[in-house]
Amino acid sequence: MTCEQLKKIAAEKADLINVRKIVREQAEKLAENTGYRKQVLVCGGTGCTSSKSAEVIKQLENSFKELGIDDVLIVKTGCFGLCALGPIMIVYPEGAFYSQITPEHAKTVAEKHLVKGGETVKELLYADTVNKDGSVIPFAEIPFYKHQMRIALRNCGVIAAESIEEAIAAGDYLALMKVLTEMSPDEVINEIKAAGLRGRGGAGFPTGLKWQLTKQAAGDVKYICCNADEGDPGAFMDRSVLEGDPHTVLEAMAIAGYTVGAQEGYIYVRAEYPIAVERLNIAIGQARQLGLLGKNILDSGFDFDIHVRLGAGAFVCGEETALMASIEGKRGEPRPRPPFSAQCGVFGKPTVLNNVETWANVAPIILNGSEWFSSIGTPTSKGTKVFAVGGNIHNVGLVEVPMGTPLRTIIYDIGGGLPNGKRFKAAQTGGPSGGCIPFTHIDVGMDFDNLTAIGSMMGSGGLIVMDEDTCMVDIAKFYLEFTADESCGKCAPCRIGTKRLLDILKKITDGKGEPEDLDKITELAEHMKSSSLCALGQSAPNPILSTMKHFGDEYLKHIYSKQCPAGVCKSMLNYYINPVQCKGCTLCKRNCPANAISGAVKSAHTIDTTKCIKCGQCIAHCKFGAIVKK
Repeated sequence: MTCEQLKKIAAEKADLINVRKIVREQAEKLAENTGYRKQVLVCGGTGCTSSKSAEVIKQLENSFKELGIDDVLIVKTGCFGLCALGPIMIVYPEGAFYSQITPEHAKTVAEKHLVKGGETVKELLYADTVNKDGSVIPFAEIPFYKHQMRIALRNCGVIAAESIEEAIAAGDYLALMKVLTEMSPDEVINEIKAAGLRGRGGAGFPTGLKWQLTKQAAGDVKYICCNADEGDPGAFMDRSVLEGDPHTVLEAMAIAGYTVGAQEGYIYVRAEYPIAVERLNIAIGQARQLGLLGKNILDSGFDFDIHVRLGAGAFVCGEETALMASIEGKRGEPRPRPPFSAQCGVFGKPTVLNNVETWANVAPIILNGSEWFSSIGTPTSKGTKVFAVGGNIHNVGLVEVPMGTPLRTIIYDIGGGLPNGKRFKAAQTGGPSGGCIPFTHIDVGMDFDNLTAIGSMMGSGGLIVMDEDTCMVDIAKFYLEFTADESCGKCAPCRIGTKRLLDILKKITDGKGEPEDLDKITELAEHMKSSSLCALGQSAPNPILSTMKHFGDEYLKHIYSKQCPAGVCKSMLNYYINPVQCKGCTLCKRNCPANAISGAVKSAHTIDTTKCIKCGQCIAHCKFGAIVKK
């Protein structure tokens, strides 16, 4: 493929994509040039696929045949971000946002909205997109989206995820063309450095400096790697980029290859991401077919190709040296550093390794300039950050905001607040390596330095929101269970330290904790941080230290009073029935699996605490709030 052919593909599909970016009057004019009266976008990401979005697409296709609709385009996209509302379907040019669509709903929309002269099915629209007078609000203007700035996610939910033509029309590969025809390798490095892009995988290392060190390293053979081994509990940012816009990663890796002198790259992605793996392989095949990967890319004389390597789900393989060992076919274990990957990486050769989100920011920087990117965010944390927001929050999903955006904005303005009127208690960032942010820091600006200053960390971008019913000691135990299970066992501080920390936490949550246990935790944590081989062991104590710092009173109550204030730790709980509120409906008795509840109809019931297994079924079925745990 030549540069002119690339430009031609972009021009041919431009109006198709523009319809999805501009709604109502302008989009209707653009739509005249696409050949389609309407476009129906259905999310094909993992979240919506698990909610049967593939069946929704099949039903639309069948309905179109039955109704004779041949001028409406069905597009399977990546994630729109609002995962809690899946399956999601958006109809253009009006921008009608249908949520939690079933195949039956899809048939209704086809019959009432997608036929000529049809109107939106207002009862199926996402409530936030409908005005009081019934008119449709473009989804980009609703609270979840209007506070965001989508750079890494710019094409996710916009383009057909398996179409290279649509990817090109949306801007993919134009940065590669610019680099190969207008920029020297040093100019590329200087642009990335001036932009201030830092690695989005957690460490926050300057991307341009990493590329420069690899370029300067001795050797004729070098490699480019993508870390897509996203293992943090609750994190799905990288997966969504690969599912929605895989070409942006391929393009960025090719740009890096040209810049540092590499001709080959590897994408290390966990096998538990089958949709991402499939779309990556499709995208690589398409790019090779068009000459955007392989030999003599865009007639520039530059050769570069990419291979996919599957990980088996080991969390430690997210660490760069373990990841590279796994790519080589060896056991995924970390090694001491230095030497660093820029000097000695895959197969012992100089290697650039960045994570998916970092790669997704490269092309926009090249096309829009470093000044544009560096104007976003904070002085030390430029650009945007994607967060996977989950836990006790209304709008579970993907959020991309400028660095420095307050946590309060993410939780309440974008996330819609906490369900059931519950109070915000804490947010966990950085996964098992991170820490908790208490309510007192809810206005903290979300960037690398601010989070580190309060005892947490950015990490890859997982953001778990917790309400007042959360036990912070139990949360710390949850993360320790994860890291203890995922430790590769190569070094003793991590192998033994995580198990010992977990034993102490179990002792505390079982009501057997002693005051000296807190001192043991602190001492053990210091040894692990200073002597563990890799970041898994070094950061494993973070959730405990963070919760002890901000919620130390909960640890003290567990130890001294043998009480769990949140009512979570079962060993410290007993269930009781308030005789005043109990109506004797027998629902609790009938649903108790341990036969621990007794009482006659219309008489107050009682719970035999010696039989009670504390499963909570009685509370779940009581309609009168008569059962308490304390």
